[in-house]
Amino acid sequence: MRDLAAAKCIPCTRDTPPLTAGEIEPLLAQLNSDWRVVDAHHLEREYRLKNFADALAFTNQVGEIAEAEFHHPDIFLAWGRVKVTIWTHKINGLSEADFVFSAKCDRAFETATPSES
Repeated sequence: MRDLAAAKCIPCTRDTPPLTAGEIEPLLAQLNSDWRVVDAHHLEREYRLKNFADALAFTNQVGEIAEAEFHHPDIFLAWGRVKVTIWTHKINGLSEADFVFSAKCDRAFETATPSES
């Protein structure tokens, strides 16, 4: 099985079709079980942290990953919580890059807060 967190987010073109349910399932199985697919359109996960400062620091880590990968999620920050929502806007649906990005977020979370996952 491929290590999604070690892969690069490969941009798709407007002609690339969004992933089908059959293509989504094996990729989703490689992510933390807290990720969920919403309406076969986007991925969503809420991370729990100890306090606002930790949540803000993790939000900044996700932002750094996004800039490095040229793949930008919606991020919701609250006290002790960070919710990440990701999809490929260009195709208005999910691409493999969304799963790669999600795996990178999970790896950053596990590294930053091993006792919180």
